[in-house]
Amino acid sequence: QVQLVEAGGGSVQAGGSLRLSCVASGYTNSRYCMAWFRQTPGKEREGVAAIDSQGATGYADSVKGRFTLSKDNAKNTLRLQMNSLKPEDTGMYYCAALAGYTCATPRLKLSEYNTWGQGTQVTVSS
Repeated sequence: QVQLVEAGGGSVQAGGSLRLSCVASGYTNSRYCMAWFRQTPGKEREGVAAIDSQGATGYADSVKGRFTLSKDNAKNTLRLQMNSLKPEDTGMYYCAALAGYTCATPRLKLSEYNTWGQGTQVTVSS
């Protein structure tokens, strides 16, 4: 079983930066697909950034050029560097993993992940 723990959320002004971290523990495998999702009240959880088993990354159009996803396999850590933050980036950010499987392309669909962290709140004020 895999456990995911997120950290790094907080409150910033528009234009600022934050870095989120997700540490995986338990039966981990560096080739598992992983991703960050975010959710605001009343809205469906949406994919923000994902990494596939070969390390290729994919991003939602809304964050391309501003967010950067990276993975430290030695530390079982997934990081999301968020720059030029906007108020619409506000939300609860969740780390996700497709434990037990590899994937050939980055995946941003909610239904494709079977393991979730508890989330970390990001608030961007204007």
